[in-house]
Amino acid sequence: MQNIAIILAGGVGSRFGLDIPKQFAKLAGKSIIEHTIEVFQKHALIDEICVVSHKEWTWKIEEFVLKNHFTKVKKILSGGEERKDSSLSAITAYSQLCKDDVNLIFHDAVRPFVSHKIIDNCIESLKHYDAIDVAIPAVDTIIEVSKKTIKNIPNRSYMMQGQTPQCFKLSIIKKAYEIAQKDKDFKPTDDCGIVKKYLPDVDIHVVEGSIDNIKITHSQDIFMADKLFQLKRTSVDTVFSKKYYDEKLHKKVLVVFGGSYGIGKDIGEIAKKHGANVYLYGRSSTNTDVTSISDIRRELAYVHKKEGKIDFIVNTASVLLKEPLAHSSHESILDIININYFGAINIAKEAIAYLEETSGHLLNFTSSSYTRGRANYSLYSSTKAAMVNLTQALGEELIHQKIHVNCINPERTLTPMRISNFGKEDPKTLLSSKEVAYGSINALLSNLTGQVIDIKLSKIKS
Repeated sequence: MQNIAIILAGGVGSRFGLDIPKQFAKLAGKSIIEHTIEVFQKHALIDEICVVSHKEWTWKIEEFVLKNHFTKVKKILSGGEERKDSSLSAITAYSQLCKDDVNLIFHDAVRPFVSHKIIDNCIESLKHYDAIDVAIPAVDTIIEVSKKTIKNIPNRSYMMQGQTPQCFKLSIIKKAYEIAQKDKDFKPTDDCGIVKKYLPDVDIHVVEGSIDNIKITHSQDIFMADKLFQLKRTSVDTVFSKKYYDEKLHKKVLVVFGGSYGIGKDIGEIAKKHGANVYLYGRSSTNTDVTSISDIRRELAYVHKKEGKIDFIVNTASVLLKEPLAHSSHESILDIININYFGAINIAKEAIAYLEETSGHLLNFTSSSYTRGRANYSLYSSTKAAMVNLTQALGEELIHQKIHVNCINPERTLTPMRISNFGKEDPKTLLSSKEVAYGSINALLSNLTGQVIDIKLSKIKS
């Protein structure tokens, strides 16, 4: 059965305080609705996308579709004054086009954080139910009020907060609307409410949502949403079969800066074992200084001349000095900033021309300290925060050149740099550099871009 995502974008955003509908407000470099459509565009089980927009703004949706190559967007429909009118517009269109039943997955344009897991669970549930809602448990007490007086306090254990998607068999939601339109007191708040009222015998199954799946309603919500994007993470921590790596890495060309030891060296050794042509550069092994753009330019030009291409460029070069800023020398401050930040910029700038040829992948590294500056780590944690911002920005800048840019965020890892700063620790409490290397290679082989990719001790085993 086909799965068709209906993106409801007919609102004018009267509560948002802008002169444009809220779905067009900028968030992390794109409009909110672009982020939302992108989630469904990338989901393997979504066959088609329909955007229902206010008639005055359909041209804007058309621009986004062309700019972002949203190939799954097959329809852009005009909505109406209320949400129900927009839903009905899509229901009517697909009722005329579809001879067989299909799944309609209605989602708010201003919920850009819906996860693939939620969509997966909705589609799986539609195999067993005709109607699906997404909700999370209510964490606050719910009160029923009339004229500013509490009339009832329902038992919170039965209360949930509804989100979207809301999903239906087309035949079910069509029938509910047909009955509803005959009711002169028809005043729905959402599509599940219509099914519940007018088709009471239909069970509406509830799929667990997420606290991150927020609806951006007011202008201040943008600040929270922006922070969610900054902290947004994913994972690719499964170790695949030898055959998988042999096929994916065969004759690929990999360049690693920071490859003298630790994670960088392990990435190179694993990739070489599976058939990649690997070039490792570092201060200790090849006297390559990432703070020198001429060094970076020389090494990349040499590899490209020899191999004719570069598929992957990895930057693990980093230094950690664990001491208060007041105790740090000017020389050590410059060393940390130059290697951890300017070195990454040098590599990224020189990498673009080569990776554009191969639709290649640039991989950076951050640390869990990027989310909040820590005492005695002020320089290290701030440069690692910069790595995340750099990765997210480049992910957007280079998307049309089909260059992937991601950032690995490993938990505490047993490396020479860690030993020099923390001494001997129980290895059972630390990731091995080999485990992080496998997760890094998985990232290089993924279609992700602009992501912070977590590698956790409890997840990956090599």
